[in-house]
Amino acid sequence: MELPPQIQAQLMQLQQLQQQLQMILMQKQSVETELKECKKALEELEKSSSDEVYKLVGGLFVKRKKEDVKKELEEKVETLELRVKTLEKQEEKLQSRLKELQEKIQKMIPTAQ
Repeated sequence: MELPPQIQAQLMQLQQLQQQLQMILMQKQSVETELKECKKALEELEKSSSDEVYKLVGGLFVKRKKEDVKKELEEKVETLELRVKTLEKQEEKLQSRLKELQEKIQKMIPTAQ
């Protein structure tokens, strides 16, 4: 039995939303990993008693002032935390749209048989 074109279109849209959600989840996981790394770097930086530290820039280690590196890391953490919040909001919206579309499709299927 072939599904009516209207249901097929809804199913395609559902599949696209699922793919978008998967992409958002992957991005969120990546950003969360980077955020953890930055926080860990800040912790290690706090343990250092030196006023200067080495920062990896490209393929080189460059001597930098500890406070400058700390400030950069704190700003990066702040930016990443905002990015995680944004991705979480996108995730919630997509999940809501997915749920609505699934319910809509469920209502359409009994009438198609």
